[in-house]
Amino acid sequence: MSTATTPARPRHFLFLQGPTNFLFADVAQRLRNRGHAVQRINFCVGDQLFWRGPGAVNFRGRLDAWPAFIAAFLQEHAVTDIVLLGEQRAYHRAAIAAARPLGIAVTVTDFGYIRPDWVIVERNGMNAESEFPRDPAAILALAQGLPPVDRTVRYTDRFLNQALWDMTFHLSSALWPWPFPHFRRHTLHHPLLTYCAIGWRLARGAWERRRAARIIDAIDADRPLFVFAMQTEDDYSLRAYSLFPDLDTPMRQVIQSFARAAPLDAMLVLKVHPLDPGIKAWGRRIARMATEAGVAARVRYVDGGDLDALIRRARGVITVNSTVGLRSIELGCPTLALGEAIYRVAGLTFEAPLDEFFTAPVLPDAALADAFLRAIAATLHVRGGYYAAAGLDAAAEGMAYRLHHQLVNQPVTEVLLGQSLPVA
Repeated sequence: MSTATTPARPRHFLFLQGPTNFLFADVAQRLRNRGHAVQRINFCVGDQLFWRGPGAVNFRGRLDAWPAFIAAFLQEHAVTDIVLLGEQRAYHRAAIAAARPLGIAVTVTDFGYIRPDWVIVERNGMNAESEFPRDPAAILALAQGLPPVDRTVRYTDRFLNQALWDMTFHLSSALWPWPFPHFRRHTLHHPLLTYCAIGWRLARGAWERRRAARIIDAIDADRPLFVFAMQTEDDYSLRAYSLFPDLDTPMRQVIQSFARAAPLDAMLVLKVHPLDPGIKAWGRRIARMATEAGVAARVRYVDGGDLDALIRRARGVITVNSTVGLRSIELGCPTLALGEAIYRVAGLTFEAPLDEFFTAPVLPDAALADAFLRAIAATLHVRGGYYAAAGLDAAAEGMAYRLHHQLVNQPVTEVLLGQSLPVA
C-alpha cells in the first residue's frame, strides 16, 4: 500500500540536530536531488563534523536567544519542514513551538520502536507526543491489508563505528567549545566522565555476561519470574514521558511493590540497558533497595543475557517506556508501562495498579499486538541502521522517499518490504 504522489511544488527543509552519523546529510542530498531546498542549523562542532553540503548556518548565541532566532529564521526562509532527532532537546522544543503556528511540518527520527534495523520517521514526536492512535479499533482498522512485520535482520550496525562517531561528536563539542561558546548539551553528564565509565563497563563486559547467565540459569524454572527493563537516564523518553526524574525512582517503586504483592517464591530480575554508561553503580543501588524492602534474596541485577529468552521465561515485564515493552508484547508476555509509551494501549499493556500486576498479570491481546506491529512498521518506520554503510543508505533513501512524497505517518509498504523505491 502506497499513496505516493509527487508534491505540487518544491519544499524547504530545515535540518536541526540529528544522530551521530551522516544520515541527515545523506537525506538532505537526496532531497536536493529531488528539487527541494535544504538548510541546516549547527549548534556545536559535532554538528559541523557530521554535515556535508551547502546551506549550513551556525547558531552561536545563548539558549535564551534561540526562540527569537528560530522564529525569525523560519519565516525569513519560508521553511516548510523541520527534520530533527530528539524532540525534547531544548533547542528542538523551541523550534517546534515556533513551527506550529506557521503550519510547518515537523518530522522526528530515532532508533526504531522495532529493533534492531528499523528507523523511526514520525510526525511531531514520539511516545506521549506521538499521533499514532491509541484506540484498539482504530489500530485494527489501520492495519487492515498491511503485511506481517518482516523480522529478518537486513542491516547490522558496527559497534566500532558507533563508538567512534559518538565520541567524535560529543568530545569535539566538549573539548573544542570556542566556536560555539554557549552551546548547551542535552546529555546529563560531561562526555569525559561518560566515556571513562563506559570504558570500565566494557572492560568488565565478558565477566558481567557470564555472571548474568549464571544468575538467570540458577532461577528455578517453576518460580514466577518478573523482569524490569532498565533504560538509560540520558534517554528523554524516561524523563519527558513519565513522572520520574531518574531511574532510581521507578526501580524503588517496583521493588517495594514486589515485596508487598508478589508471590513469596517469585523472583525479580532488573536488567540494565545495553548502552547504559555505568556511571551509577546499579548493582549496589538495587541491592540496597531490595534489602530495605526485605526481598534481597529474591531480587537480582543482571548486565547481559539473552533478552528474548528472559522475556519468554517471565510471568511479566515492567518498564517505564523502553522498547523492550513492545518486544515483550510481541512475544506474548504480560507487560506494564509505568510511563507514557506509544504501545500503552488497552489490550496491549496492563492498566491496573502495579501491585495487581504481580498477582494477576494479563496477557496482551495477540490479534491487537499483531495489528499494532504491522501498523507502526508501515506508518512510522523505514528499514535501515545508523552505524554501517548499507543500513545508512537504506535509511536515508527511505526517509527521503517519505519526506518527498509527504508520506510521514502514512502506510508505505515499499519502504517496509525493502523493495526498490522510485527515484522520484
